[in-house]
Amino acid sequence: MVEQLPILLAQGDVALMIIGVFIFIFFAIIFLILLWLYGGIWFQGYMSNANVSLWSLVGMSLRQVNARVIVQAKIMAIQSGVGAEPETGITTRRLEAHYLAGGNVPHVIRAIIAANRADIDLDFDRAAAIDLAGRDVLEAVQTSVYPKVINCPDPQRSQKNTLSAIARNGVELKVRARVTVRTNLEQLIGGATEETIIARVGEGIITSIGSTDNHLAVMENPDRISKAVLARGLDAQTAFEIVSIDIADIDVGENIGARLQTDQAEADMRVARAKAEERRALASAREQEMKAEVGRNRAKVMLAEADIPIAMATAFREGNMQILRAPPKGP
Repeated sequence: MVEQLPILLAQGDVALMIIGVFIFIFFAIIFLILLWLYGGIWFQGYMSNANVSLWSLVGMSLRQVNARVIVQAKIMAIQSGVGAEPETGITTRRLEAHYLAGGNVPHVIRAIIAANRADIDLDFDRAAAIDLAGRDVLEAVQTSVYPKVINCPDPQRSQKNTLSAIARNGVELKVRARVTVRTNLEQLIGGATEETIIARVGEGIITSIGSTDNHLAVMENPDRISKAVLARGLDAQTAFEIVSIDIADIDVGENIGARLQTDQAEADMRVARAKAEERRALASAREQEMKAEVGRNRAKVMLAEADIPIAMATAFREGNMQILRAPPKGP
């Protein structure tokens, strides 16, 4: 038995060695598969100082996250210098969380980079919140850098080319304005959109022209209208900041006041005619009543005249009335 112990030990070592070789081959195959699937992405991140491990890439696949999108977004952040800053620190976990929430990770990173280049305060949390709110955060940052021009009124929304305003003297002015705005990132979430800006500016222009005594004053100095409207603070509680309001075109329309006065005069004339016709009809009716009254009175007179012979005959019969004969005349 003692003599067989070295043989048994040798057989045990061979079995362990075989098991170890199988385990090594198994892990080597797994490593090669992982290297085949994620090696290119991992090497790209490694060379770019993105610090994304191979096991993180595997975890992304298990969590149904597009690893290439996350790695490329982090590479953009690192290479642009915003990923290493404490106030805009961008980690792989935060990028994955935003991706799983349905956000557009590349847009968010590009927006942060653009804001950093333009010296605009925008961190990852605010950019992610804007993106998840349904706003295009990259377009918002670009509008903050390069202001946007909005037509007032907008023909695509209202199908009108001009605003119609009436001065106090009754003359209509047709105005077309251009509003230059830039995005207010602090109020982008929950702030009013372009439609509100267009409506407020249009209301302000109409009110300013309506408070002017003469339309010629507006024609001479159109900038007084834009200054008055701009001073109203129309961008409050909106997602934009109004930079300027410019009157692009102004035309004279019809004289609404004169037309209203003419319509009023015609209406007054119709009323006067109606009243005169009413008085004529009343006079005609009164005339007919008087004629009828005259006829009745004539009938009464005729009845009275017919009673005279009867009364005289009755008086003769009763002796109350005699015929006096004239005395004979002398010879």
